[in-house]
Amino acid sequence: EIRLISHWDAANKPQPVTIQFDPRKCHPTLLGEIDPDSSVRLPAVLHFPDQGSLRITASAGKNLRLGFDASRPNWVNGPNGDIRVTFPAATADRSQIEYRCEVTSIHPTVAALEQDPQFNGFRRNWLNTLQLNPRQRVLANHSGSDNCAFCLYKYADIARHSPPLAEGLSALVMVRQTLDRVLGGMASFGMPGAPSTSYPEPTSDTYPSLLVAAREYVVGSSDTAWLTKNYDSLKAWAQKMLATDHDGNGLIEYCVSGNSGCWPEAIKKRPSNWWDTIGFGHEDAYANALAYRALRSMTELAAQAGKADDAARYRAAADKLRAVYYRTFFNPATGVLAGWRSADGELHDYYFLFVNGAAIHYGLVPKDKANAIMDRLLAKLKEVGYTRFDLGLPGNLITVPRKDFAHKVSEAGCGLKEDNSDGFQNYENGGATGAFAYFTLAALYDLGRRADADRILFPLLDAYERGEFQGFKAGVWSSKDWKRWDGTPKGYEGFLVDNYYALLAVLLRAGQLQQTPGCEMPTSIP
Repeated sequence: EIRLISHWDAANKPQPVTIQFDPRKCHPTLLGEIDPDSSVRLPAVLHFPDQGSLRITASAGKNLRLGFDASRPNWVNGPNGDIRVTFPAATADRSQIEYRCEVTSIHPTVAALEQDPQFNGFRRNWLNTLQLNPRQRVLANHSGSDNCAFCLYKYADIARHSPPLAEGLSALVMVRQTLDRVLGGMASFGMPGAPSTSYPEPTSDTYPSLLVAAREYVVGSSDTAWLTKNYDSLKAWAQKMLATDHDGNGLIEYCVSGNSGCWPEAIKKRPSNWWDTIGFGHEDAYANALAYRALRSMTELAAQAGKADDAARYRAAADKLRAVYYRTFFNPATGVLAGWRSADGELHDYYFLFVNGAAIHYGLVPKDKANAIMDRLLAKLKEVGYTRFDLGLPGNLITVPRKDFAHKVSEAGCGLKEDNSDGFQNYENGGATGAFAYFTLAALYDLGRRADADRILFPLLDAYERGEFQGFKAGVWSSKDWKRWDGTPKGYEGFLVDNYYALLAVLLRAGQLQQTPGCEMPTSIP
């Protein structure tokens, strides 16, 4: 542990201690309940990704807060950014303060694995998915980066399964505070009005993510008062999500067609989900899988709030979505689910691993068909020669051509050739990342294919232990959150929390993950 002690002396007034961190080397964050002035109440946790955690308490009683600020490094040149944590000094009213910074490891207990060194990366880095942005007072990509509402369900899943950060402090408090900010009108990335975005309406995965996060918060915290207070707003989100089903077929839709060739050379509108450089549009298979989980979540929340009619309506909507999902997105030409069906009726299929994994894990594909899909995807992985599971997984296994690429710049994965073969493996166009690897692992573990899943998981855990997803390549602004298949860095964030969502697969593997009711894998779909 480290102790800092401040004594009041009227003749020689003590000064606060500010510790400054360089995000080019590590992206620490201060986790706890945050106030409107961006200070964080004690107790709190100062977490260093890849390094470990310090639990901070103080002897000076209640209402003590640490100052917290973070800025983003410039990607090309200019300020390097920094992260600052300030320990206030003693005052005349509080004549002595003793801060205690205790080394700790905060992670779910999996009894059989506690002494297994293969899971060191799991134990040390479990909290990596949670980064608090002090300026926006929300969970974010990292402390100096964007808040993305379409990611909040991931943060909620990790927080829900986390033990207390300190006495009386749950990780879920940060999920609640982030939800409260959006409920209060904050425009998150992926929503109209957010800075530096081009979204005509919220992405198709935004409302599903928020609703799933709300369910995880309420169930994990038993905060029925929050549910009662905010139920009407959650219902409004659900209604906005369902209202995008313009043709009444049960699937939510995005306002951009997703037709091949609809994306101009200079980007004007972003696609429909997290993968914001690839031309997902209209009926988006990933967003609809998440919407299905959201509808099951709202069924549960409505019932808990005493809204039986609403619960029945959301249950019926979920059943309707599931009934049409497989036949809408299954591509018989490849044997897997496509990424999206555009407004002109065409399927757009580039062997998206995460789409198929999410659909299987959320119960939208019956077991016999799910096994066939995973057989085909694993065969395709072998066919294209991808073996670097220590890098994570590519989102797509074949290149997305320019006609289906939304952000036509080389850094985003778009080359000059029409087939975009010169852009493949860069960033979201087949680049390797830990982000969304969870869904492939989850589908395999759900299907009982432990050996197939372990072949991916254990190299990934080893890479987490070695800190391979944080930082920049020496001398250039290309970061390790995305890589080409030979390991060349092609990211830009420097640290991206999505890379660590795959740690949830350890709990699934151990049988300790609590799935949303109704999202279990069916034997058949009516």
